[in-house]
Amino acid sequence: MTTRKKVARRKLSLLELATELGNMSKACKITGYSRQQFYEIRRNFQTFGADGLLDRLPGAKGPHPNRVDEAVEQAIMDYCLKFPTHGPLRVAQQLVLQGVQVSSGGVRGVWSRHDLLTRPSRLLRIERSVREQTLELSDEQVRMLERFSPEFRERRIETRHTGDLVAVDTFFVGALKGVGRVYLQSVIDCHSRYAWGRLYTSKLPVTAVHVLNQDVLPYFETAGAGISTILSDNGREFCGRPDRHPYELFLQLEGIEHHTTRVRRPQSNGFVERLHRTLLDEHFRIKGREKWYESVAEMQKDLEAYLHTYNHDRPHQGRNMNGRAPHQAFLDGLPKKEQENKAA
Repeated sequence: MTTRKKVARRKLSLLELATELGNMSKACKITGYSRQQFYEIRRNFQTFGADGLLDRLPGAKGPHPNRVDEAVEQAIMDYCLKFPTHGPLRVAQQLVLQGVQVSSGGVRGVWSRHDLLTRPSRLLRIERSVREQTLELSDEQVRMLERFSPEFRERRIETRHTGDLVAVDTFFVGALKGVGRVYLQSVIDCHSRYAWGRLYTSKLPVTAVHVLNQDVLPYFETAGAGISTILSDNGREFCGRPDRHPYELFLQLEGIEHHTTRVRRPQSNGFVERLHRTLLDEHFRIKGREKWYESVAEMQKDLEAYLHTYNHDRPHQGRNMNGRAPHQAFLDGLPKKEQENKAA
């Protein structure tokens, strides 16, 4: 209970005691009030009720009549946000030059209402205003944050089961004499890291469709599973008009959802990018120095042999793999219903 409320209760006790005793003088003597104070208390209680028992401070009620108007106050606050180290006289003189009539006392009054009388408090106001600003980062700034900030680096793609997300990409392997450029259409299941790949002499939508139709989808059907989503970059072999592009039409026919990464952000499709590095380090860079390839068929035969080793015999050190081979992780990650149906 505050002091004002305690005093109000004491005044109320005086009035009640005078009513019970029927003697105002005796009630004032007991409570320590004078007759003049009693009459004033009773008059305030009769006029204002219980609120009349509270002590009323003298002075103007509400804003002071000489307070600067809102426009001048806002001009003072804006100026002090830019120049927090200027004193009240300097602020007043500068505002007068800008056509705002105010005195140094008026400036101090505004500062007092906003707790800005000291220089450190005005400097802290700048920090708060900057901290509350919403910044729009450019693509280059976002890339720098993702490169150096641990919070951004730890972002990962989460998959629930085998086939929940399959990543695809086109990778330039090299050039064969008499054949030309050789491209790899690579596919990887992001949950189990099981990989597929086919080599072509061009990167067209038909090649991207071919590897899915010939290798990936039949393997999933044999395991009794399906593909929910495919993640690709914005290459022309993967993206186009949904009603005309062969790859888009094929995915619609198979009931597969198609997601694309952000432009110029290969790390958004990190699973397949890491697969490309593994293929380079463990297969292409070695075989390219051991053999002289004359056809894509020869390269495809060696690639299939390596992918069999990669999928069935090679322990994988990726996140949540725990040293398992991708084939075992593929089977372990099959949805439970599909596993029960296959067993039955």
